[in-house]
Amino acid sequence: MTETLIWIAVALVAIGLYLSWTAGRLDRLHTRIDAARAALDAQLLRRASVTQELATSGVLDPAASIVLYEAAHAARQSEEEHREVAESELSTALRAVFGETAQVEAVKEIPGGEEAASELAAAVRRVPMARRFHNDAVRAARALRRHRTVRWFRLAGHAPFPLAFEMDDEPPVALADRPVS
Repeated sequence: MTETLIWIAVALVAIGLYLSWTAGRLDRLHTRIDAARAALDAQLLRRASVTQELATSGVLDPAASIVLYEAAHAARQSEEEHREVAESELSTALRAVFGETAQVEAVKEIPGGEEAASELAAAVRRVPMARRFHNDAVRAARALRRHRTVRWFRLAGHAPFPLAFEMDDEPPVALADRPVS
């Protein structure tokens, strides 16, 4: 009788330790998602800011300036539910304006243009990396949250189900090939 109670206690302690470890792992994944989302938001904001600065600098032709400024402004001002679309439209506008190396070369020729082109190239290149880190963290958390144990014991608590950030983040060819200074 005593031996059976001991084995039951050991089993309950082992199950408790497993559940605690799983809940801690899920919490760390949610923290990682929050950090990755903050980094993604920072990179998207940086890309939009650099684009707006370049659009208002007078370097580009008026049509390109208006297209870039409006797309960057829309990306910065968009609400969360429309953000992916606005950021995709900014990517499309950047590819339209900087699709050819001639436009990048024209920017480089003006005073301060080399820095502006390098800064934009760096910002454009960092967005896909930040998005990939975020989506990888989301994928890992989703996989863990699908486990029966997590669902049955409600180990995720009241945390919202993590959502990936899906957008068109393909950089313009002329900017993607530029080395970062």
